[in-house]
Amino acid sequence: MDQPPRIGRYSLVRRVGAGGFATVWLARDEQLDAEVAVKILSENWVEDEDVRRRFLAEGRFLRKVDSLYVVGVHDIGEADDGRPFMVLTYADGGTLAERIKAGPLEFGEAVRIITQVGRGLKHLHARGVLHRDVKPANVLFRTDSAAGDRAMLSDLGLGKSLAEVSRITMPGGTPAYVAPEQVMGDRLDHRADLYSLGAVAYAAFTGQAPHGVASLGAVMQIDAPPPSMTTLREDVPDAIDVVVRRALEPDRDQRWPDLDSFLNALREAHTTGKVPAGLVPAAEMPAPAPAAAPVDQATALASSNEPTVPVKPKRRRRAVVITTLVALVLAAAGGYGGYEYVLTRPIKVDDKPLSVEVPRAWKQKAVDSTQALVVSTNTAAWQNDPKIEGVFVGLVPASSLPTVGTAPAGCTAGTTNTGQTTVTFNYTCDSNPAVVEQYRKVNDSTLLRIQVRASDDKTRTSVLDSAAYQP
Repeated sequence: MDQPPRIGRYSLVRRVGAGGFATVWLARDEQLDAEVAVKILSENWVEDEDVRRRFLAEGRFLRKVDSLYVVGVHDIGEADDGRPFMVLTYADGGTLAERIKAGPLEFGEAVRIITQVGRGLKHLHARGVLHRDVKPANVLFRTDSAAGDRAMLSDLGLGKSLAEVSRITMPGGTPAYVAPEQVMGDRLDHRADLYSLGAVAYAAFTGQAPHGVASLGAVMQIDAPPPSMTTLREDVPDAIDVVVRRALEPDRDQRWPDLDSFLNALREAHTTGKVPAGLVPAAEMPAPAPAAAPVDQATALASSNEPTVPVKPKRRRRAVVITTLVALVLAAAGGYGGYEYVLTRPIKVDDKPLSVEVPRAWKQKAVDSTQALVVSTNTAAWQNDPKIEGVFVGLVPASSLPTVGTAPAGCTAGTTNTGQTTVTFNYTCDSNPAVVEQYRKVNDSTLLRIQVRASDDKTRTSVLDSAAYQP
């Protein structure tokens, strides 16, 4: 879209970044005569209430902490075209990802940056917020006239309150930096962010992310710390190597117990060159499993959230993954054909080009005469009984969004939310579960159709949001 002259009271200077859901502009607050960053929801998502809710939730998370090391939210509002926006601290020094792309950092500089990011995480945790997506691209720098530049954490789009993540969570995060337990959908605590900070440290010291994984499914197969950093950079001191690799233990009980322990040990290792008390030299640590095939730096630093079909994890992780898929031939008049049903425990199941995340209870499967798999809590009754929880995901050949949905038996049409690229139909039923159905434009001739039946709103929203098509 063309650059508007202003948003609210903020005069826009230039666009500095764009993602799938929002655009960030450098702007000037004319009343305060200050440079700020304005993050505004992308035009094609303005009518999507779920996306708006997530966008505003990020602002609320950022407002919970007042820290020099976390990007601050100074204002929030709505543009003339109805799009919500938030006004953030402007970081004029680029990202850590950009610096790592140029090569490994000097040791002292890397320790300084990791310490500052760690302080930002401590402030978030003290306010009851888990970041869940710590990575180099989310570490920004702001010029400080007194102290050079300062690292700041940004982008809490995946942020969760610690109260929420103390329960089973849906998986998410960036494969190269995410903790294994987060991919498993386990109950999370501060050690998930600690692992990610360790992964950022590994990349800062070596120029490469640990393990070289590019999918969440591959993260589930990690059962040892990554190879010694000395295999990538010969001059990495053993003391620093030991400290960082302990932060990257797949078993969180084997990691540093908290951020202070990790940061203090890292500084000690750098300043004294000695292995902190109680730790063994890198040469004596258990040998890691063979590393995954390396990927280029751009891939390692990318924020891909597309996992492969996971396998049963090793060591002491308790979850067993059940993966089932459905593919039916498309039937005329909008029937239930042409879909891939994917129902499993709360992990993301990927059977390209379709994927979805679902609760573990949705695990039964059946095979019918068309070789289609049907999966839900009761596969024999799912298609004909709207009371059975489940989901289907599939492609529909159509050039435009439908204006009317197809209510399952026993359900009546409720609210409809229509955007430029999506339409969502909500149905009320004679008895639980409620049903939500969404169509998304894939291209000029194809729609992605998702129907979710679940007894609670949180499950319906999570499953619906997770459904994806990647050609």
